Amino acid sequence: MNSDHDETGPEQDPDARHHDKMAKKKAARDRLMAKKTDQRPLLIVHTGAGKGKSSAAFGMALRCIGHGMPVGIIQFIKGAWDTAERRVLSSFDDLVTFRAMGEGFTWETQDRARDIASAAAAWEAARMLLADPKYAMVILDELNVVLRYGYLPLEPVLESIRTRAPGQHVVVTGRNAPDALLAEADLVTEMTLVKHPFRDGVKAQPGVEY
Repeated sequence: MNSDHDETGPEQDPDARHHDKMAKKKAARDRLMAKKTDQRPLLIVHTGAGKGKSSAAFGMALRCIGHGMPVGIIQFIKGAWDTAERRVLSSFDDLVTFRAMGEGFTWETQDRARDIASAAAAWEAARMLLADPKYAMVILDELNVVLRYGYLPLEPVLESIRTRAPGQHVVVTGRNAPDALLAEADLVTEMTLVKHPFRDGVKAQPGVEY
């Protein structure tokens, strides 16, 4: 048996082992990234029962602002809420168009015809943003909810997204994203609910939920 210690064995200094491991990982990562040369407009979907779908989309809006890229935002459901996100993002009026057009969740309005009319008006505003090459990103907040309830026909929505202004990213949020939308998306994230304080009697709080 060779009495020399294997340099990766337990006798090797932990810092040296960590350095070697990270060097190999970096080399593999560099090889992977060297192959990623394509750049194109993306359709991004945030869905699932967990929190954070809209928050993730608004975080992307802030990134766009940081790059000086105009963003258009349509809220299909939460328009009745006075949210901190709307206040902050609307303050960048040279870069952000923020239209909160919903009237609240369906159990609040309790009027299907009114909900459909509200969704149609919001979608008309969304179509104008999607057709405008000024906007680098368009966020359609809670559009999935509107589609799930059948307040808008799915195919015209998909067609407007397909034929949007060149170079434009689109972000769609809301639970229960339709399969056809997921199939066309470039990036899909499903937020999974593990625990939520609401179940323990904790109400929505500023800075967390709104």
